[in-house]
Amino acid sequence: MFLDKVTISVKAGNGGDGVVSFHREKFVQAGGPDGGDGGNGGNIVFLADRGLNTLIDFKFKKHFRAEDGSAGAGKNCSGKSGQDLVIKVPVGTVIKDAETGSVVADFVKDGQTKVLLRGGRGGKGNARFATPTRRTPSFSQRGNKTEEHKIILELKTIADVGLVGFPNVGKSTLLSVLTSAKPKIANYHFTTLSPNLGVVKYYDNSFVIADIPGLIEGAAEGAGLGHDFLRHIERVRLIVHVVDISGVEDRDPVSDFEKINAELDSYSIKLAGLKQIVVANKCDLLGDLAAEAVDDFEKRTGIRPLKMSAIMQDGIKVLLDEIWNTLKDIPESEPFEVDEDFQFEIVDNQSYEIDRMDDGTFVVSGGFIDMLSKNVVISDVDSNRYFQKKLIERGIIDDLRRRGAKEGDTVEIGDIEFEFVD
Repeated sequence: MFLDKVTISVKAGNGGDGVVSFHREKFVQAGGPDGGDGGNGGNIVFLADRGLNTLIDFKFKKHFRAEDGSAGAGKNCSGKSGQDLVIKVPVGTVIKDAETGSVVADFVKDGQTKVLLRGGRGGKGNARFATPTRRTPSFSQRGNKTEEHKIILELKTIADVGLVGFPNVGKSTLLSVLTSAKPKIANYHFTTLSPNLGVVKYYDNSFVIADIPGLIEGAAEGAGLGHDFLRHIERVRLIVHVVDISGVEDRDPVSDFEKINAELDSYSIKLAGLKQIVVANKCDLLGDLAAEAVDDFEKRTGIRPLKMSAIMQDGIKVLLDEIWNTLKDIPESEPFEVDEDFQFEIVDNQSYEIDRMDDGTFVVSGGFIDMLSKNVVISDVDSNRYFQKKLIERGIIDDLRRRGAKEGDTVEIGDIEFEFVD
């Protein structure tokens, strides 16, 4: 089964907590603090793998979480950092933020990696808080917790040449003749339900060609395989537009040609501007009338198509020469523009705000307060002093004064309530 678009949830590992511990040894009465730091959480890493060609692995597994860091231990032992979670995706995969639609990664090469989310930092053990004046700190720091984020994976086939055309015009047959690819071929519409890629050898050179699912009118608005089709030709440098010149099934090759181009134009200006080589396939069904049909196509469109019979392998050499000579003058496709400044919403550990209630109470809240209050044991003298020191360093005490706080006023910081002392 082919799957080329999926939404998943990813979460980096939480940081492990630092611990409170004191050195305990026989004949040593007052061992100092030896609580170790928590380990860092594992990262979420994406890896492009040429061996994959579909996102089917994400159909039933939607949630991915890296390993949490372990808590620290006594004897200054740091906790083990969590393992990174490496998620493999096919080359050509684009990652978007589900909330904003921003492109955050574009995998165009085999082996390309991207650290999408970094794990939480491990908390400090109590040994890290020891100072000449604070010899026995009875508090530690918790590890940073990470948030879960939703992302969209879109597979956009990487190929030099894209075969386009209405269903059943012979694209799959042509691909099988040009390459060693063995696409599924049958006499009904939408046989090709997923892109088939093949490598074309041209003397000492080569290029990649893709047979994309057949297009129908209204595809740019999502009809039929619409967007699923068009997504896979966004990267190609050249389009080989295959028409059924025989007019079987009462189809008009010129009308089909114009409808396909209209869909390309509706979907993307870039696609509409790509160079095209037009192939008049199934000339074998017309016999001596093939030349007349080709002339009529040129008269009505102003374009001279290449005569072709893919099933008879007639015209293949001329087509290969035309493709290669055209590709030589077309630069390599540029990767999708990645928002380098994009950041997933992260936990705010720096900001705070001060509000004064109707009863005169000052309430200090925000990310910095949430982080600080989680690491305070208010009953512990050293922890309490550390808490006050951080409030002073951050400028919160001075800010309270500027807001009108006076001696004896009630201040609430997180779950802690105290009287303001000036």
